[in-house]
Amino acid sequence: MSERIPYWMKSPFHWAIFLAVLVHFSGAIGIAFFSPAFFVPFTPVNLFLMLLLLILNEQQINFQFVQAFLMAVVVGMTTEMIGVNTGLLFGDYSYGEVFGRKLFGVPVLIGINWFCIVYTAHVVAKKFNHNSIKGKVAVALLAAAIATAFDWIMEPVAMKLGFWNWNDGQIPLFNYCCWFVISFAVSIGFGYLKIQPNNKFAPYFLMIQVLFFLFLRFILGGQS
Repeated sequence: MSERIPYWMKSPFHWAIFLAVLVHFSGAIGIAFFSPAFFVPFTPVNLFLMLLLLILNEQQINFQFVQAFLMAVVVGMTTEMIGVNTGLLFGDYSYGEVFGRKLFGVPVLIGINWFCIVYTAHVVAKKFNHNSIKGKVAVALLAAAIATAFDWIMEPVAMKLGFWNWNDGQIPLFNYCCWFVISFAVSIGFGYLKIQPNNKFAPYFLMIQVLFFLFLRFILGGQS
């Protein structure tokens, strides 16, 4: 019986891509053409599912990887709490209720979101290491650029969907500057922890997310 099962159905990697495409495609169509009020509240479930798929496709889950995860979560949460409560980072903004329970004005799930974004960007950047990109700093610079570009794509859609709101309705350039610096610092941390970013699913997950937000940005509109 097992010989009749297609190879891709036996592979966690292929299942992860299938589930990620299915979830994001369904969400994009549902939000764009049916009922955002129904689909948007499932965002935390989607985030947990994508984190699980990343972990299941991780080649080596060891103490360094756990440290990297916790470091990204703590840095993300700390910088966001500073930003929300003081405006000294990112700008003048506040979170909506989509992500659920908050700590000092920041949803506790945002730390996971930071890990997912910067880690996938780091994995993609590291893939260039054997070609033209050398060293921890160069990889971190490229990862920060990728993460910041992703945030630029995501921001207008996030506002439309009520993830967070800029108090004057404008997304400041300062936000992207902070994203670059913080993503760079987190990616440097990944490098010094010597994690092995061989996650095959990560680049596909990043690409799926980019297409998801680009589609909704085109359909819903929004300024950058």
